[in-house]
Amino acid sequence: MNTQVLSSGLAKTFAQRARSFYALTKPRVVSLIVFTAVIGMLLATPGAAPTQILLAATLGIALVAGAAAAVNCLVEQRIDAVMQRTRWRPLPRGELSGLQTLVFAGVVGGLGLWLLANFVNPLTMWLTLATFVGYAIVYTVILKPATPQNIVIGGASGAMPPVLGWAAVTGEVHTEAMLLFLIIFAWTPPHFWALALYRTADYAKAGLPMLPVTHGKAYTRLQVLLYTIILFAVSLLPYAIRMSGVLYLVAACALGAVYLGYAIRVYAAYSDRVARAMFRYSIIYLATLFGALLVDHYLAR
Repeated sequence: MNTQVLSSGLAKTFAQRARSFYALTKPRVVSLIVFTAVIGMLLATPGAAPTQILLAATLGIALVAGAAAAVNCLVEQRIDAVMQRTRWRPLPRGELSGLQTLVFAGVVGGLGLWLLANFVNPLTMWLTLATFVGYAIVYTVILKPATPQNIVIGGASGAMPPVLGWAAVTGEVHTEAMLLFLIIFAWTPPHFWALALYRTADYAKAGLPMLPVTHGKAYTRLQVLLYTIILFAVSLLPYAIRMSGVLYLVAACALGAVYLGYAIRVYAAYSDRVARAMFRYSIIYLATLFGALLVDHYLAR
């Protein structure tokens, strides 16, 4: 009986610990990263991407992205503890130690880079490592606590996944891959500033110089609108260079019109409810836009 109780307790403890480590990887964020990376792989070839490359690159990029998220959680554990949005994370709750997090990030990230180097190609491995450094070190450690432009500059690392996917299949970085990068790069500021607008008090309490904290909500709302206009224009470039066809053009215009409508409402008739709705839609927008690129790509073959 005691053995059964002990086994049950150990199993429960292991499951709880596994959930904590899993939470460190920010799975919802990583899922969008992996999705755009896979789209990059599939768009890079007129036919089917090689199965080994597809599987190894997807897993490798996911592991390195998860490691970068864990480092972000480690660096920002004090900030996470005072913010309502993040206080549930494993480190603020005392579920994991800093050393455990660091070892976990090292093992997971190292495994991901090993997979990319041995089963994909060196270019993808080095680009993924640079992306890791860009997010975990340049953005998290240097930019985020130092400048309200943190998300604009640091957004470069978040825009890299489709480039990584493209490089995995072709061994090169082409103009089309950089267009995918540019779309995510332009998408990032209005996406995050919509969140920052209805979480301004949280960021102020944490001492982070997010744009609505340093420049006020009115200025931030204007920037959200301007960057959304830029995003709308950038989203049309794949059609302009004949990377995509009419199906994508229609989808980009429809999705962009809705996004622009949210941005106008945030600017002209702000409420936290509208900002929250815009933030949620922005995720749907990006996933659907890249999905439309993929559908258009295969229909045009």
